[in-house]
Amino acid sequence: MNHKHTLTIGGLARAAGVNIETIRYYQRVGMLAKPDKPVQGARRYSENDLKRIHFIKRAQALGFTLSEVADLLALSGASACRETRAVAQIKLQSIEARIRDLQKMQTTLLQLVTRCNESDDSTGCPIIEALVNIE
Repeated sequence: MNHKHTLTIGGLARAAGVNIETIRYYQRVGMLAKPDKPVQGARRYSENDLKRIHFIKRAQALGFTLSEVADLLALSGASACRETRAVAQIKLQSIEARIRDLQKMQTTLLQLVTRCNESDDSTGCPIIEALVNIE
């Protein structure tokens, strides 16, 4: 496929693995240009539009919000590497903090499940008791 506008919105959605409404949303928020509609026929999208959607989806898979993805799209280009790296480092710090929080949650839940396994049913549920008595 070349850079010519060859895909309908349905074809673009299929190729990108997204819903048509996702494409329309990206257009409404300015993340994807809306091609002109010919007098007869449907709007046509290019390979660059497909690449842009793939970029958006990959960035989301790395934990970037749509707002952050829009910022990254605005920074595109070789001269923006420093700014892009700064945004990525902030995202990495956020992910590391979430991992630490999830590890704490995992440790607490493991302790509660162990206590539950060690108790008999006549004394009540240690998990419920712990949740009721959280300070």
